[in-house]
Amino acid sequence: MKNSLAQFWKRLLAFALDYIIISAYLVVLVILGVVIARTPAGPGFRALFDDPNSAEATAFLLLVVPVLLYFAIFESSRWQATWGKRVLRLRAVTTSGERAGFLRALWRNALKLLPWELTHACLWRIPGWPFDPQTPPLWINVGLVLVWVIVAVYVISLIFSRTGQTLYDHLADMRITLAESIAEPHDRRIK
Repeated sequence: MKNSLAQFWKRLLAFALDYIIISAYLVVLVILGVVIARTPAGPGFRALFDDPNSAEATAFLLLVVPVLLYFAIFESSRWQATWGKRVLRLRAVTTSGERAGFLRALWRNALKLLPWELTHACLWRIPGWPFDPQTPPLWINVGLVLVWVIVAVYVISLIFSRTGQTLYDHLADMRITLAESIAEPHDRRIK
């Protein structure tokens, strides 16, 4: 369990480092949104956020998909790691130790980001969100509780895993391992 806790903290720190990149991307999105809102396209752009369904779809396409692709592309790349994982000498591999293909890395990260997207789905359906939120219906509160249940399952599955896998790692047949060197690609097949 001690190794599992150490891996949990290392993986959490790697994600925090990756979140620096995600945050920079968010800043760019906000700046672009402000600029677009002040152009003739502004009314049409703002209209995308008038309806909860179109607001969520827009946020999904502009935020979630690029973040998902960031994780999947880099974890399936020759480095087998995002920037945060590379800094902490971690790599994403299949359970047999091979480089994961893009679709497997995409599946792993879609499962990993599921709580994040579920949070967005719930928040956009709170009446008045985001500027004048009202008391949400019960089903939204249940959805937000479900987010924390999924996160808890992910954390507990990692802490108590003998293989160092979260539930989403297991479902994608992947694991996170310590890299031999961050300077060289991790895939031994690449020369």
